[in-house]
Amino acid sequence: MQLEHTYKQYDAELESVRAKVLQMGGLVEQQIVNALEALVTTNVKLAEEVIANDHRVNALEVSIDEDCSHIIARRQPAAGDLRMIMMVVKTITDLERIGDEAAKVARVALKINESDRMYSLRFTEIKAMTAIALEMLRMSLDAFARLDVSKTVEVARQDEVVDANFRAVMRQLITFMLEDPRTISMSLEILFVAKAIERVGDHAKNIAEYVVYMVKGKDVRHTTVQEMEREALQ
Repeated sequence: MQLEHTYKQYDAELESVRAKVLQMGGLVEQQIVNALEALVTTNVKLAEEVIANDHRVNALEVSIDEDCSHIIARRQPAAGDLRMIMMVVKTITDLERIGDEAAKVARVALKINESDRMYSLRFTEIKAMTAIALEMLRMSLDAFARLDVSKTVEVARQDEVVDANFRAVMRQLITFMLEDPRTISMSLEILFVAKAIERVGDHAKNIAEYVVYMVKGKDVRHTTVQEMEREALQ
């Protein structure tokens, strides 16, 4: 009976950690949504809220990291459970960095005022990039929650789309700066935002790769999409 109780308690600890990761994922997703809204609408209050809430993301990372350390010390997990803990530790690092990117976008939003409407067209591309990056994050978190690799390859493919969009935005902004030096300052701010969103996509892809490692025991980092598909779906 004591052994059964110990196993149940261990399972509960693992499930608690998984739940906190998903809570953290939901928080950083909302941070990105709010940061983009603050940027597009020049909502100073919302931008300040995003920056202020970054400490909540950081606090969750620290809390989950401590939980994982305690589980390793007390339970000495092996095989699949150890891979789970390793995946969690890596995942929360990427989620924390997504939170940092949201804060960066919010800080740019604070610098943009209503008189800069001639740059609003650039937000069209930024919003499109963000929509894809957010969908990647949702798919990665869903794969994490279900331990399902079926959508991980799609995340990798979408990352290539985000990268292509970033390069397109960069080319357009360079053209603006060459044609009119007065646009340099604001164009650099928008480029900074585009790079932040591109990094969100990278972190979402990382999380998807960790799921493949957890489920398949295969490390698909630094591989092509085709190689990832072969390892994940075989």
